[in-house]
Amino acid sequence: METHVEELTENRVRLTVQVPSHDVHHAVEHAAEDLAQSVKVPGFRKGKVPRQVLLQRVGRERLMTEAVESHIGGWFWNAAARTRLRPIEQPQYDFELPASADADWEFAATFAVQAKPELPDWKELEVGVAEVDVPEDLVQAELDALRSTVAELVPVEGRPVASDDTVILDLVSAEETRRDYVVELGRGAVVEEIEQGLVGMGAGETKEMSFELADGSTQSLSATVKEIKEKVLPPVDDDLARAASEFDSIAELREDIESRLREQIEDEVETRFRADAADALVAASKVDAAGPLVESRTRELLRGVARQVEARGVPLETFLAMTGQQPEELVARLQEEAQRSVARELVLEAAAEQLGLDVPDAEVEELVREQAEAVGDDADEMLVALRESGRFESLRDDLRLRKALDRIASEVKRIPLAQAEARDAIWTPDKEKPPTETKLWTPDQPQKPEGARS
Repeated sequence: METHVEELTENRVRLTVQVPSHDVHHAVEHAAEDLAQSVKVPGFRKGKVPRQVLLQRVGRERLMTEAVESHIGGWFWNAAARTRLRPIEQPQYDFELPASADADWEFAATFAVQAKPELPDWKELEVGVAEVDVPEDLVQAELDALRSTVAELVPVEGRPVASDDTVILDLVSAEETRRDYVVELGRGAVVEEIEQGLVGMGAGETKEMSFELADGSTQSLSATVKEIKEKVLPPVDDDLARAASEFDSIAELREDIESRLREQIEDEVETRFRADAADALVAASKVDAAGPLVESRTRELLRGVARQVEARGVPLETFLAMTGQQPEELVARLQEEAQRSVARELVLEAAAEQLGLDVPDAEVEELVREQAEAVGDDADEMLVALRESGRFESLRDDLRLRKALDRIASEVKRIPLAQAEARDAIWTPDKEKPPTETKLWTPDQPQKPEGARS
């Protein structure tokens, strides 16, 4: 899509978008299919109305109106993303209906935009960073996990089932019977109600149990404990290292565990530091993210939570009730997260503009090829799909913002995290100052030279 941005007054812009003929054709075809499903035409079944008959029935103007109204929102938001505009309200559209389904078409949208932040000198910002330390209990937990893989299972007598035992049992229900079923408790091999019910039972004991299925129905069964076994962990010595790893000594194994844990912790510390650096720049710039972009991001996050929960077979409403959360509380929390995410993007975009950062096609293609190889997809096909959907440009923007964050994170002043937390706990009058006015920014403005103030 070709676009043109015109700067108006009071943080408003007019975005003119030229929609290619193939997109117009697709929109008209889609609108015709929808109308054919909803319009009743004597002698024809729904969805089987010929195009000419449909046009005679509803008229060309209604068909074109349906095509535009059902697609203009998507065209607008794609164009706004490509031009790096941040609308803070729904646009006012200005257009004439397409004269043909096979010709380019143009519309304009007028709206207020999120102003570009006035960035401070981030080299003067102090950002806390945690000290990288590998706790001994984490090393021991890794060693215990290895010990568990080579542990010996021995029968126990004289005590009931404990929460970390392995139990051999019979499970009998109306639907099926499982004999000599082996369950290692604490591993999620059976539903939680059965695991909890087995704890405390003795060998030879039978208990009736019931649990709720994913569809909300209840299933009952009887469980009979036949044998109880416990793990006997081997000692932490060279024999363990040889049995559970490729190392010949426990010292080498412990060193490898500490090295891997240190690398993981370093990655986590750096990830948090980068996020904190972006948040520090947001706070220093007094950015207040708002508008449809935050609302849209909130809906995306909510859909993501719903997908994760429902993938476990639990409706979102049930999950909220089980965890004691109100829907309003969840939405409010996700909205805060969306505001923080959008605010970070705003300052990083401003920094990228100030630094004159750019991402060539080759860098985006390299990333796509790496991702395609990782999941076993065809890289060329993925690149074509990304370009057709507009995601190629989104990836370019993501890489551009990452470059900006790389630069900021390398140039802010790193201080101990404890010092930063102690400083943030102290009240100062400037923390209650209202946000300052920011100037309108559009991508049409020339880039400032590196190091210049916005």
